[in-house]
Amino acid sequence: MSTLIQHFINGARCDGHGTARGDVFNPATGKVTGQLVLGTTQDVDDAVSAAQAAFPAWSQTTPLARARILFRFRDLIEKHARDLAAVITSEHGKVLSDALGEVTRGMEVVEFATGAPELLKGEFTEQVGRGIDAWSMRQPLGVVAGITPFNFPVMVPLWMAPMALACGNCFILKPSERDPSASLVLADLLKQAGLPDGVFQVVHGDKTVVDALLRHDGVQAISFVGSTPIARYIHETGIASGKRVQALGGAKNHAVIMPDCDLDKTVDALMGAAYGSAGERCMAISVAVAVGPVADALVEKLVPRVKALKIGSGTEEATEMGPLVTKAHRDKVAAYVTAGAEEGATLLVDGRGFEPDREPGGFFLGGSLFDHVTPGMRIYREEIFGPVLAIVRVPDFETALKLVNDHEFGNGTAIFTRDGDSARAFTHRVQAGMVGVNVPIPVPMAFHSFGGWKASLFGDHHMHGAEGVRFFTRYKAVTSRWPTGIRQGADFVMPTLG
Repeated sequence: MSTLIQHFINGARCDGHGTARGDVFNPATGKVTGQLVLGTTQDVDDAVSAAQAAFPAWSQTTPLARARILFRFRDLIEKHARDLAAVITSEHGKVLSDALGEVTRGMEVVEFATGAPELLKGEFTEQVGRGIDAWSMRQPLGVVAGITPFNFPVMVPLWMAPMALACGNCFILKPSERDPSASLVLADLLKQAGLPDGVFQVVHGDKTVVDALLRHDGVQAISFVGSTPIARYIHETGIASGKRVQALGGAKNHAVIMPDCDLDKTVDALMGAAYGSAGERCMAISVAVAVGPVADALVEKLVPRVKALKIGSGTEEATEMGPLVTKAHRDKVAAYVTAGAEEGATLLVDGRGFEPDREPGGFFLGGSLFDHVTPGMRIYREEIFGPVLAIVRVPDFETALKLVNDHEFGNGTAIFTRDGDSARAFTHRVQAGMVGVNVPIPVPMAFHSFGGWKASLFGDHHMHGAEGVRFFTRYKAVTSRWPTGIRQGADFVMPTLG
């Protein structure tokens, strides 16, 4: 019997106004486990109204009081980490250890956001002019919203919501309809932590809810993570509606493999970065750029490793890779493998047709590995978002760097080398927002910020860290003089204050 997955509006779960429902699956079995209520524009109106009613009191709550609620929220996440991870695994399919890692990385942003009293401090300058002082402050925007993807149903909402709440905003979350239940666990934990009703809310749905949030006059800002076509739409529509928008798009992350690298450690890194979470990460390495003579040795070590991947249910302790999130997505990734073979790439390991012994109905696909991939091929140009690694062979470092820089995406990249000069040149010259040196998935810590370049980011701000504070606040500068002793009349000259 499937569970009804409801909205969370004004501090309580509810069915909302719509009658439409969507199926939620366990990807490991292919069975329906939940019925998701699909929201309407009226549901968005209700959430915005509740948020607007809660905003005056929440925005006037001291940063310290807000931080204390986030401290309690952080402790509750830690206490319920395994419960959250189990919910992620049951609806996304990633292995339990990976889901626990996702919870931990999300909790780090909560920890950063508890520093709200420090993060929101302005600056003060005494005596900028005779008898005149100046200072600055950051103030909340109002009601803001986050639209999050299926691949990190806990971590990505926690990139957004704690920062928005710490800054004094009210936050509405529209999670992915593929794995929505974790968002309700977060809502329950925030309420237990003492967050007032209406300050954090969850509205489920499809494009109807997305468009309602984008166009609603009461929503001041939109934060989004997803594919590039949707990110571009979110950005353009939100900006046209007068909103502040940060929209993180797709990726095609390259790892440049230099001849002097530690090859065994590099192969370990590539296996985790390409096939972890079934490749369903925006920071997954999907292209290995083999420089010069390292290519043959790289292939020789990768092929048996990819063939030996332990694939199965995410709840099994020995599993290294679980299923893909839906049957449609599994079939889409398999079609990319077919296209790559048809375009002339050498298919060294074919993951199509994989079927685990224990879960024959799940959305599984084995790991695939291509060699001799060229920039004109679809499997090189487009984001696959699945367990497919493409090897591109280049003669030297400069060709490798140009290959990375010429791609339309600039989310993340990495270089594997023992040479400091190569690493330094790469980090300074590469056109990507996040760079790893012998680190395959260079996701910044919470006190830095996450975001790409080029078609991987639309908007001016990266997520969390100092950039998150800037995105979720307005800057105000004050210049002040008290009237005691002022004897002059009107002055029509631009004040210089010197």
